[in-house]
Amino acid sequence: MGVKGFVEGGIASIVAGCSTHPLDLLKVRMQLQGETHAPQTAANPAVQSLRPALAFQTTSPGTIPVPPPQRPPVPRVGLIGVGIRIVQQDGVTALFSGVSATVLRQTLYSTTRMGLYDIMKQKWSDPDSGNMALVRKIGAGLIAGGIGAVVGNPADVAMVRMQADGRLPPAQRRNYKSVVDAISQMGKKEGITSLWRGSSLTVNRAMLVTASQLASYDQIKETILEKRLMKDGLGTHVTASFAAGFVASVASNPVDVIKTRVMNMKVEPGTAPPYSGAIDCAMKTVRGEGPMALYKGFIPTISRQGPFTIVLFVTLEQVRKLLKDF
Repeated sequence: MGVKGFVEGGIASIVAGCSTHPLDLLKVRMQLQGETHAPQTAANPAVQSLRPALAFQTTSPGTIPVPPPQRPPVPRVGLIGVGIRIVQQDGVTALFSGVSATVLRQTLYSTTRMGLYDIMKQKWSDPDSGNMALVRKIGAGLIAGGIGAVVGNPADVAMVRMQADGRLPPAQRRNYKSVVDAISQMGKKEGITSLWRGSSLTVNRAMLVTASQLASYDQIKETILEKRLMKDGLGTHVTASFAAGFVASVASNPVDVIKTRVMNMKVEPGTAPPYSGAIDCAMKTVRGEGPMALYKGFIPTISRQGPFTIVLFVTLEQVRKLLKDF
């Protein structure tokens, strides 16, 4: 298929990404809940900016150092509660904050991974049955996902920041006007390398998602058709795609939580960043919030990944039918 596979995958991905964007925004907000470096209001900025190791070095001689007061734990809010809070504070349109970044991300990342997977699928499939072994499907997904993630990382960073901006106090918000403005400001203020911040996490997540999502969809669909449980139609596509979405959610959620936090961290000039890297972020998250914090936001993840995967593959199958003669 060549270019055709990229076009089909790109159209399906953009439709799926835009239609499930509010769920993705809620997922990001929930993953940032409980983060120890989350910015606070201006009422007590010093407490937030100082780390305990530095707090005792700023006192003058003869004074008794007083540790900063401990903040009470922030109550966790569920999926519906987060959504209601966003609508009450910023209006319904806030649920689509960063949608321009989603369009760019799907155009770069998903178009690349879907197109490359399609090319490898055709080259590696059995010429007689037209099917590809599961191991090869997983391998194709890992390769396609990794390359797609590298291409789309700048849009991914911009999307996370634009989605998370509303949780900051008004004085600390970045207020990006669009994905182009976000990428431009990051490049000017933080350097070009900031556009690939968390890229190792993005690549790992994309490899896991693509391998689990595309491989499981093809495998489940082939099994349903081989066993004649259903005909090749909407029912088969919905069933296989929902199962694929669940598999992808379980496999990718821990990496997704760390990726979101690393990409969203705000680095002030002259101060150490909250996290030195992915491993540091993972350790601090587990130490501070427990191992299950890596599955924080799993409900919105599966709530988003399920519909996203269904829309993605159902749209893809329909687009393939429309473009089969081209």
